[in-house]
Order: sequence, then structure tokens, then C-alpha cells
Amino acid sequence: MDNFLLYFELGLRHILDIHGYDHILFVIALGIIFVFRDWRRVLVLITAFTIGHSITLALSAFNVVDYDHQKIEKLIVLTILITAVANLFRKKYSDSKKLISMNSVLALFFGLIHGLGFSTYFKTILGREKSIIGPLFAFNIGLEVGQIIVVFVVLLATSLFVDLAGVKRRDWVLIISSAIAGIAVTFLLP
Repeated sequence: MDNFLLYFELGLRHILDIHGYDHILFVIALGIIFVFRDWRRVLVLITAFTIGHSITLALSAFNVVDYDHQKIEKLIVLTILITAVANLFRKKYSDSKKLISMNSVLALFFGLIHGLGFSTYFKTILGREKSIIGPLFAFNIGLEVGQIIVVFVVLLATSLFVDLAGVKRRDWVLIISSAIAGIAVTFLLP
């Protein structure tokens, strides 16, 4: 159980660590187009992301994939930028099932990229573990809980600004997505 808690906390801190806020920005960009009543759809998106993240962590731990870490870091920033910019051009938000399906595929694919970004550190933490299944499971549960916390805050903020303060939903999405895109662009600059 101690081992489970160790890897659970690692997954939770991986998402909620303010110094590694790339994941937080991505989850915010993914969830900002939704409102509280869409929580099931958002849960599908973040679970798709976690599955992708888990796949590349496992492949890396088994030394199946090899990659250039600096290129992966740039790709992670691009996933944030693409998600934020896509929000700027959306005409509809959570009303379309097609949108959820497309976003789920993108979240899964982008999760693969984000997983690679953390895999070197994860392999180091694993050390001499006999099996990666338990640690990987615990880590991903922590990751999922962390993402749920971020999404809850995003949905709460959206409800406060859109439903209570009367900010137009489109304006809210444009402001937050533009800020995230701007931050992502600064990461891409030399």
C-alpha cells in the first residue's frame, strides 16, 4: 500500500505541480469550452488523455520507444497551443457528440506525447521495481484525480463567470484560450 501511495502522489503532483504547469494549461484548454452539466464528457476527455499518457509511459519503461527529449518538450507545447487555438475557432461548444469524439481522439493522441515528456523521470523513479503495472496504475490514478481537480476548478470558474457574473460564454472561452495560447507561444520562442 505504501508503494501505491508513493506512485499515486507522484501522479497527483505531476498534474498539480505549479512548476510543471504545462499539464495544467493543457487540461484547462481542454475543459474551458465546457460547463458543469458537461462533466461526464470532460471526464471522458481527461481519461482519454490519461490512457495515452499511460501507454507511452509503459512503452518507455519497457524501452520500446526512444525519442529526443527536447523535441518532445516542444511537441507538448504545440499540443497546448493547438488545443487553445482550436477553442478560438469553435462555433459550438459541448453541444456536439462529434466534437466530443474528435476531442477524445486528440486528447488520447496528445496524451501519448505528454507521456513521453515524463517518461525519463518516471523510469528513474521506477528504479528496480519488479513490475511496472502497480506503479503505473497508481501513478495514473493520481494523474486522473489531479486532472479532475483541475477540471472541477475550471468548471467552477466557468459557472461563476458565465452563469453568475453574466460573462458571455464565447468571450470567456476566447479570453482563457487566448491567454493559454499566448503562454504556449512564449515557450516556443528561443
